[in-house]
Amino acid sequence: MRKYRINEGVRINRDVKKRECAFTDVFEGFQQVQAVKRIFGKDTPKALAGLMVKVPSNARWGYMWVDEKKGVLVVNRSYLREGDIASLYLDVIHELVHIKQRMEGRDLFDEKYEYVDRPTEIEAYTVAAGEALRIGMSRRQVLKYLEIPGWLSGDVLKRLCRNIGM
Repeated sequence: MRKYRINEGVRINRDVKKRECAFTDVFEGFQQVQAVKRIFGKDTPKALAGLMVKVPSNARWGYMWVDEKKGVLVVNRSYLREGDIASLYLDVIHELVHIKQRMEGRDLFDEKYEYVDRPTEIEAYTVAAGEALRIGMSRRQVLKYLEIPGWLSGDVLKRLCRNIGM
C-alpha cells in the first residue's frame, strides 16, 4: 500500500459484489490497527464484528459516511473501487470514530455547529490526521488528504486544521 506504514494485515476488498455485507468482508485487519483499538478499546473485536457496510451502486456523491439511523457504514462504490488506498484507510478510521460516537448516543450531525466546528467531526478528524502522520504522511500530505475542493478548502480547511491542532 504505497510507501505508507499501514498495518500489513489490513486489506480492502475493492470488488464487493453485495450491496450490504459485514465490515470485515470489506475491511480486513482493522481490528489490529492501534488507532482502532484506541477508539473501541477492549470492545474492538465485538464492535467490528457487528458492523455492517452498505455499498450502493447508485451513490452520486460522497465518499464514506455513517448512516446515523441504521448505524451502518456507507461507502460509495466508485470510491471503494478507485479511491486512493491511503485515503480509504484514513476515511475508515474517521468513520469508525463516528460509529463509536453513535454507540455512545452522541448526535453526529448536531446542527448547532458548522461542520468543521462540530465536536464529533473534530474528534474524528483528529484521530484520522494523527493516524495519517503515524503511517508516514507529511503535514502537507495530510492537508491534501483533508482538502475537498469546493467544500472543505480555503478558510474552512484552515479552520478545521486549527480545530484539530494541525
